[in-house]
Formats: sequence, C-alpha cells, structure tokens
Amino acid sequence: MSVRRLAKEQPASFAFSKATKTKAEWWISKYPDNRRQSAVIPILWLVQKQEGWVSEPAIRAIGELLGMPFIRVLEVATFYTMFMLEPVGSAALIQVCGTTPCMLRGAGDLMDVCKKKIGPKQTLSADGRFTWEEVECMGA
Repeated sequence: MSVRRLAKEQPASFAFSKATKTKAEWWISKYPDNRRQSAVIPILWLVQKQEGWVSEPAIRAIGELLGMPFIRVLEVATFYTMFMLEPVGSAALIQVCGTTPCMLRGAGDLMDVCKKKIGPKQTLSADGRFTWEEVECMGA
C-alpha cells in the first residue's frame, strides 16, 4: 500500500454543519465519556459526506471535538483508504484494481481509458466531475 498524504492545498478553515454536528454528537453519546474517541471513524465519515473529502482543518476540528491529538485523527484518516484526503470528482470517484489478477483481466486497459478521459490518477478531471485512483480490490 502506498503512503497517503493530505492534499497540498487546504482550505483555511472547517466548520461542522448543524446536521453533521448533531449526528457527531449522537455518535459520541453511544460511547462512555472516557471512550468518546471511539467515534472517530463515524465522524470522519460524516465530515467526508459533508465536504466530499477530509481536509486538515476538518481533522483538527474532529480532534478538538473528541479530545484527541491531531496526529491520532490523522493516523486513522490515512490508514483507511475509504477517507479521501484530497478533493474528488463531484460526479464520480472511479476505483480500478491494480493487482495481478485484475490486470490479467483487463484492468490496465481501464486505467488507460481513465488516463485518456480523466487524466493522471489522483487528479480531478478538467471539469471537476471525475477522479480515478488505483486500489486493491476485495478479491485480491
């Protein structure tokens, strides 16, 4: 697995929407007070749903909400590939498996089409609607 880093360009700030904050507080209430940090994954998911990706200011806000150091929230966000650490296409995030079995079944051709139609992996298309990335599928 490759190293995952935060996007180079970050927004100046982040604020929870009222709905996201309410849901985050509900998740926190599911755990004892001394275990509130256990809500980090569902709250990262809520933030990604709100913003489309998880930014550094959002990670800091989650840490403050849960009483966690920034680095601990960052560790979770970078470990799980379901969390997007840079902006992704508004219409679709296309994931193509790059493992040997999938490459033997034509994944390389799919990657070539993505490169031609969208651009290099991990970048937004010119219109901001599509992003593609190479992943390892569940069958690998």
